[in-house]
Amino acid sequence: MGLTKFFVALCVVPLLASSFCSAQLSATFYASTCPNLQTIVRNAMTGAVNGQPRLAASILRLFFHDCFVNGCDGSILLDDTATFTGEKNANPNRNSARGFEVIDTIKTRVEAACNATVSCADILALAARDGVVLLGGPSWTVPLGRRDARTASQSAANSQIPSPASSLATLISMFSAKGLSASDMTALSGGHTIGFARCTSFRNRIYNDTNIDASFATTRRASCPASGGDANLAPLDGTQTRFDNNYYTNLVARRGLLHSDQELFNGGSQDALVRTYSTNGATFARDFAAAMVKMGNISPLTGRNGEIRRNCRVVN
Repeated sequence: MGLTKFFVALCVVPLLASSFCSAQLSATFYASTCPNLQTIVRNAMTGAVNGQPRLAASILRLFFHDCFVNGCDGSILLDDTATFTGEKNANPNRNSARGFEVIDTIKTRVEAACNATVSCADILALAARDGVVLLGGPSWTVPLGRRDARTASQSAANSQIPSPASSLATLISMFSAKGLSASDMTALSGGHTIGFARCTSFRNRIYNDTNIDASFATTRRASCPASGGDANLAPLDGTQTRFDNNYYTNLVARRGLLHSDQELFNGGSQDALVRTYSTNGATFARDFAAAMVKMGNISPLTGRNGEIRRNCRVVN
């Protein structure tokens, strides 16, 4: 099933229609008002990722953290001010969310080409896709037409984004709350095939978990001491600058870096799918792309809701 047909099919499911598909997002939303949009985003992302491949993972994570808090509305991009509390200092984002400057650069270039037209939420959705493609991952058609939130929720960011310590049951529940299935969750977790994690997010895993390859734990302990070194980085999989299925191969070998990663392959409901992805990269790539379209359609603001921000960091 092509991704456009997948998107249409998703939006005729009655149970999802009200909360996830009331919006009429369209791949051609800016075809006449900003025809060069996708080229502008791709060129900026190419420069950013060529300079620092990790940025592809950073921006993919920003999109995930945006969509899981009141929908894909660009709220994660808003800065805190004296009178406004955004999401950047919520626990899942503080000291780890990054890539904002890349979105700023893209927004500046897009505004120069077609001012007050393209939302920051849509720019983030396109940039996340392009980062994946630039590191060798699948492409997909990004439905567009999201508008930008005028509000943000630090409390929702603290409570609705899964933590690295999450159990499988918690992961399934938190994704289900956003209209995403357990298999969507397992496919989307494969985004951890690129990028890095901070020591503080996997310390407990490498010192206390028992379902972990001993040599892998030893290797990771070398750069993540039992105390201190919270910001020290480790790759989420061994090929952190290539979007592949190595993440799942690692899980089968009990070499998942985060506790929440290894939960996908620990005698539970997702073991079979993890095994499939570990041996069939094409199946993973297809399912990941489809799940990204589905995640990108969580409760977008459309029509006259929200706004088109001029600066992604502040409301107009």
